[in-house]
Amino acid sequence: MGISINVGNTSQNYSYLFQSASGGSLGNLNFISDYASIKNGSYGKLMKAYYGSGQSSSVSATSTASGESSSKSRTSNVLDRILQEKRNPKVSKDTQEANAKLTSGLSDLKTSTSALRNDSTYTDTPNGKSAADKVVSAVKAYVSDYNNVVSAAKGSTLTNKTAYVANMMSSTAANADKLAEIGITVNSNGTIDLDEGTLKKAGVDKVQELFSAKDVTSYGSSVASRLQFAGAASGTDSTSSSTETSSAAASSAASLKADGKALASDSLYEKVKDKDGNETGKYDIDKIFATAKSFVSNYNSMFDTAESSSNSGVLANLSYIREKTASNADALKQFGINVNAKGRMTIDENTFKNSDMSKVQRFFQGYGSSVATNASLVDYYMTTQANAANGYTSDGAYNVQGNARYASAV
Repeated sequence: MGISINVGNTSQNYSYLFQSASGGSLGNLNFISDYASIKNGSYGKLMKAYYGSGQSSSVSATSTASGESSSKSRTSNVLDRILQEKRNPKVSKDTQEANAKLTSGLSDLKTSTSALRNDSTYTDTPNGKSAADKVVSAVKAYVSDYNNVVSAAKGSTLTNKTAYVANMMSSTAANADKLAEIGITVNSNGTIDLDEGTLKKAGVDKVQELFSAKDVTSYGSSVASRLQFAGAASGTDSTSSSTETSSAAASSAASLKADGKALASDSLYEKVKDKDGNETGKYDIDKIFATAKSFVSNYNSMFDTAESSSNSGVLANLSYIREKTASNADALKQFGINVNAKGRMTIDENTFKNSDMSKVQRFFQGYGSSVATNASLVDYYMTTQANAANGYTSDGAYNVQGNARYASAV
């Protein structure tokens, strides 16, 4: 499953850019397939036929037996070599360079993105450099660093990083119209070009709005999020160095899952009954608020502890939750739940308790259930599969069909 992006009338699929990278799940399947061929004798028969073709039919029984033994030995060595190559594939010099350039390029792009999200970039400095000049310089650096990352990713085998690069490119394509207003054009190959004249005419405010750090839904915040995850993701999906941190993150994620499901359930919104067992027509608002408050607390705790993980499965699900929350920020605000610039939540008790609980339930039946699903996967990767995130494709999408463990995790 690739990333399909529509820019104007052109359909772009950025996953093809990383086809040279060996995807985790596909690589394992190919290895298993080869191993099965070896185990069932297909490779053995092929090797025997090859090595036996040069033997004379008139050799003695003794020499034939010796030849068969030698052939078997050679066949065994060949099979061992094939298996060894599958386990430890050779990486070309070009690929090594691409991997190194991608890693350093992500660091550079993170720096140039931070500059465009920093308020000081948009103010005049005492040395006489105007905000307009600083913005032009910052955007030019961003465009250059962005293209370096895209180019390096095409030849890289670090799939845990290229997944987030592809996701970043998807966000760029989705914001193509807004970027065009400041002179940035998105090309069909995923790179971007800058028209400096258009940028200068657009003005400082428009650039600052597009890269705003105060708005978690801005283009700049989206790119920064992908870069954070891509920088944290290693080439081998290593586990978090702190067992204690992983345990805390898993616990918060599991609790968030439970709270999300509870806020979507019918039982939480059952009307209160009087001492005679008759319905009063009123909700147990204190109980509902306590669950919502727990949801907010566990949401924040999960992000505080899990964001430092280097596991792509954890980071991808955190990204999905963050995006769902950002897109539902206005709805949450109606119930007194606010999302700050860092993506953390706060809840106002009075506003929540004065909300229509039937609307709260309907909202959380969609949002709460969805967050619970991803929180369940964060918990799963933090515990039972912390070193195996092969369920993610090179475009950053989760392959449910190819992962039977998904059913048990939810």
